[in-house]
Formats: sequence, C-alpha cells, structure tokens
Amino acid sequence: MKKTFLTLTGLLLISIAPQIVNAQTYVMDKTIDLTGDGGYDYVSIDKVNNRLYASHGTMVNVVDLATEKQIGVIENMKGVHGIAIDNKANKGFISDGKANAMVAFDLKTLKTIGTIPLEGANGPDAIMYDPYSDRVFSFNGESNNSSVVDPNTMKQVGTIALGGGPEFAVPDGKGLIYNNLEDKNSLNVIDAKTLKVIKNYPLAPGGGPTGIALDEKNKRTFSVCRTNKGMEVVDITNGKVVATVPIGAGVDAVAYDPETKLVFCSNGDGTTTIIKQESADKYSVVQTLTTQNRAKTMALDTKTHKIYLTVATYDAARKVQPNSFKVLVYKPQ
Repeated sequence: MKKTFLTLTGLLLISIAPQIVNAQTYVMDKTIDLTGDGGYDYVSIDKVNNRLYASHGTMVNVVDLATEKQIGVIENMKGVHGIAIDNKANKGFISDGKANAMVAFDLKTLKTIGTIPLEGANGPDAIMYDPYSDRVFSFNGESNNSSVVDPNTMKQVGTIALGGGPEFAVPDGKGLIYNNLEDKNSLNVIDAKTLKVIKNYPLAPGGGPTGIALDEKNKRTFSVCRTNKGMEVVDITNGKVVATVPIGAGVDAVAYDPETKLVFCSNGDGTTTIIKQESADKYSVVQTLTTQNRAKTMALDTKTHKIYLTVATYDAARKVQPNSFKVLVYKPQ
C-alpha cells in the first residue's frame, strides 16, 4: 500500500512539475536610478555587451546589466527616441527626432562617432538594425517613411514610402521587416533588399498599434493597440489576425520570450499585461503586473528573463520632476 502511494505521489509531482515551471509570476526586483531630466522613450538591450540603453530627452543613459548600474551617458542630441544595435560593426545608432538625423556611437567606448542627416525625413522615431540586409532603418513618424542607412559607410542609401504613420518595427532576419502603421491600423511587410512595402495587413479589431514583437518559430507577430486595448496576433504567412488578447490602457511596447512563451505588454496605466502563449493561436492573460503610471516603454533580457521599464515622476502640471528618471526591474519569482 505504501509503495503504491509513493508511486502515485511521484507520478503526480511529475505531472504538475511543468505547470509549476511555466506558471511564473513576476515580482519587483529593484530600481536603477538614472541621471538627467526630460522625457523618455525607447529602451534597448545590447546582448553581446550586456548593456541596456534608455533614451532620455537629449541623451541616452547606459546601464551595465551585470551590475545593473549606470555606467555612462551619450549626450548632446536634440530629441532622442530609439537606439539600434549593430554588433557586427560595433556601432549603435540613435534616432534624434528633432534633428532629423541618426547619431552613431561606439558600443565599447560609448563615444559618438558621427551624425548622419536623414534626407526627406521628419521626426525619426523607431529605429532598428536588420542583420539580413546589414542596414539601419529609422521610421519617421511625421513624414510617413523610413530612412535607410549603411552602418559601414555611415551614409543614407534609401528611403521607403510607408503609406502611413509608422511606429515600432521588427525584422525577421530573413529579408522581411514588419512595421505597425498607427494611423492606418495596419501592419506593413517591407522587403529589406528592394526597400519597398510588399504587403499590408489590416489589424482589425485592433486600432492605434504601437509596439510589435515577433515569434519567429510560429510565424506570428504581436501588435499592441491602444484604441481597443488589445494585442493582435497575426499569422504572417497569410496576414490573418488569429487572436485578440485584452491588455491595459496606453500601451507602448511589447516583448516576447521564446523560452518561457510569455508576452509582455507595458501599459501607460501603470500595469504590464503578461500573456501566456499556449499555442500559436491560443493565448491567456496570466498576470496583470502593477508597475508605475507612465511606465510604458520596456525591454526584455532573454538571458535572465527580467524586464526593464523606464519611468519618471510627473507633477500636477504634467512636467517631469527633477532627478526622478529610473528603470524598474522585474524578475520571475
């Protein structure tokens, strides 16, 4: 009788063990204080050098992820938005929206290498490096186009008409780039070689898409939308929306962890919606993580599975309070 009981107990533990591992809850880990004042936008991680870059007014704050402390700043810009990482060339590229330019810097020394004026661009915002074409793309919110720069020659080599106001973009590493059009409620598919939009998919019922993430294995993109407060899952083999998942208000960024199968949606309402991918077309909200009001920009470290959100404290007049900029760090429990 005892042997039978132990056997059954062992089988039960084995059967529930995967559920225990997968049912991760995120908790507050720490905060990282950053210098300087002003607004903030995108957060990026350099996996090779283990650093986090946080855009901040006219500068970029740099954090060493090993110590989780600020180790430097990249300064003297007019209005920073995003940061793209090109480890092949050992260069980072910053979209300086108010200067209509990209600013290049050395990933090792953090020293500015040069400024690249973007012809025909107005308000460069999102920015990304595409390893397939070995090009850097800025997405210009006020001119409805994308500027393409060769990171080796540091020169602009093209402009892509997008047909609407672009937000975040993500490459598949095989020649295609997926880019949300916020005002058109749709998803562009861009050929990174020909520098042309080859397809456009509607995101209905989603509206006002901002952040986008890619599940390369299952051929799915995740577009987070403000209008309907939903995450639209798109089958990129045919452009169909296969699922809509409710999220918080004022969303900006989204990240996908292929190991844990979790999707993180950072919302301006002081929450991050954490979604479990049960299959390619099935998703469920597993946690509404309380963060801080306006903590809507985020980066995921796929090595540690931590998420990093930038935020500042605002006064009654909606102005950033001095010395309040920081990174909120959350980890799996």
